[in-house]
Amino acid sequence: MFESLTERLEGVFKNLTGQGKITESNVKDAMRDVRIALLEADVNLKVVKEFTSHILQKTAGEEILTSVTPGQQMVKIVYDELVEILGGNNPPFALHPGSVNVILMLGLQGSGKTTFCGKLARRFSKEGWKPLLVACDIHRPAAIKQLHVVGEHAGAPVFSEGSAIPADEIALHGMTRAREQGCNLVIIDTAGRLHIDEVRMDELAAIKQRANPTFTFLVADAMTGQDAVVSASMFNTKVGIDGVCLTKMDGDARGGAALSIKSITGKPVKFVGTGEKLEDLQEFFPDRMASRILGMGDIVSLVEQAQEHFDEKEAMDLQKKMRSASFTLQDFLDQMQRVKKMGPLKNLLGLLPGMGTALKDVELPEGEMKRTEAIIQSMTPGERDNPDILTGSRRARIARGSGTTPQHVNALIGQFEQMRKMMKGVMKMQDRMQAAGAGGDGAGEAPRASITGSNLSASQRARRLQRKIYERKMKQKLLKKQRRKKK
Repeated sequence: MFESLTERLEGVFKNLTGQGKITESNVKDAMRDVRIALLEADVNLKVVKEFTSHILQKTAGEEILTSVTPGQQMVKIVYDELVEILGGNNPPFALHPGSVNVILMLGLQGSGKTTFCGKLARRFSKEGWKPLLVACDIHRPAAIKQLHVVGEHAGAPVFSEGSAIPADEIALHGMTRAREQGCNLVIIDTAGRLHIDEVRMDELAAIKQRANPTFTFLVADAMTGQDAVVSASMFNTKVGIDGVCLTKMDGDARGGAALSIKSITGKPVKFVGTGEKLEDLQEFFPDRMASRILGMGDIVSLVEQAQEHFDEKEAMDLQKKMRSASFTLQDFLDQMQRVKKMGPLKNLLGLLPGMGTALKDVELPEGEMKRTEAIIQSMTPGERDNPDILTGSRRARIARGSGTTPQHVNALIGQFEQMRKMMKGVMKMQDRMQAAGAGGDGAGEAPRASITGSNLSASQRARRLQRKIYERKMKQKLLKKQRRKKK
């Protein structure tokens, strides 16, 4: 979403490279480009003026620190200011344990509010909470049915009482049902509206008064830009909100809503939807988003995504297989599928520093990965565990089953064998380093041995004996040299 803004800002910082000092002249030139970039990104004019004004104040005549270029120092100043306008020190979102939490969801029609309810339910279910979705949209046709479908996909029960009962009564009954079923999280889906109208606002105020929610969130469409900021201000004035959830952040929106909402409404962005699936939900962290905008990546989010899909015990088992060179095609397939669950490869690589703009016009080999997956899935379990049994006829059968050619199958097997050889080589190198006194991972101390060597394996005892023999020979050679010198 921030691609064009990132490119413009990178150009500004490059222009400052080679300068010896941040002067009023070069800062004004830089700020003119930054101002244009922010306005093109549909950022609110008031926010742009405050943003550039603060940077000018911070940079006026500032000397460059040792070993830091003007471009680097400007990046730091712009980063700090971006973090501030995106929400500052926005604490991580947390529900209150030991009580029934109630989240009230508001929003205009078509903003993706009902789907967002399902995304929150799925997220908190995975964290151990027991959510209940309550259908309080009694105006839009099929809204109640849609919430039931979303709840089924999210694995969360849905409470509804049709459209004849007032919405605030349904909310109250839903909270009673949650207590009866032992649910500790209630997510209330309310009616959307095409515009801000007093009748629907009164209904939302009544629901909020009866339900007394723990959090009130507005769901806004990031694609609508400054309209999302205007609606957030109106909802905050009429009903009162605690934060904003932005949808469609994976689209071609220019980012103006995300950069403007906190400064205009005083309410932070808490969650963002990054796709259509229920899993496509991320908590919003201003420092991480600012880092992405400036092309510095987001390693923390990448690690968190990996932790969600990779089990620690499985990772340890995989490491053992790699050390013993028993890594199979089935293991390779499992890892590929886990990486695919984390999202598109381009998005994952975009979280690495400097990779965002570098990947803009690059076509990644997603098709190659699909072909590799199809080839391995066309093999029998025995063939995946032992590719050595793959004869010509078997390879032809696998090619037919995967819709590829025998040449593709041969290439994959060849690459896999090279990888296994490389693993064996790494293992031998680690053994040599262990014998020389390094630890099992090639660093640190070696495992301590007893004087008798009783706690060593047979291979370790053999290496210990070889080392002793070698040391003895070296001592003998040294003694001979010393004797010759004396003579």
